Amino acid sequence: MPRPTLPRPTDGELSILRVLWRLGPSNVRRVATEIGPDTGYTTVLKQLQIMTEKRLVRRDDRERTHVFAAALREEETQRQLLDDLMERAFAGSAQQLVMRALSGRKPTAAELAELRGLIDSLEPKRK
Repeated sequence: MPRPTLPRPTDGELSILRVLWRLGPSNVRRVATEIGPDTGYTTVLKQLQIMTEKRLVRRDDRERTHVFAAALREEETQRQLLDDLMERAFAGSAQQLVMRALSGRKPTAAELAELRGLIDSLEPKRK
């Protein structure tokens, strides 16, 4: 059964999610420290509260200091964002999306090898 679609995270919310994906469940102070001095504790707290309401993060309030965790794995969020972009900007065409992505910068040899492997795994087996 597919997971319910969650709201698309903003750039600021993605910054917080990246911290949570990298560090795992964390309290507000730890997230604020990782984001950097330009973003204050109360700003991060408010963002996490909003993200909890949007179901982008889960809050564990069993301890005195609340701990927040990403609701979805990084790959799931990336897939959701990519699917949305593909539908909105490329009329659902994976080919157009990939072609545009690859035309923007030259992929490395390792990236090309990985792409070839992925394409080979998706092609039906020839008898």
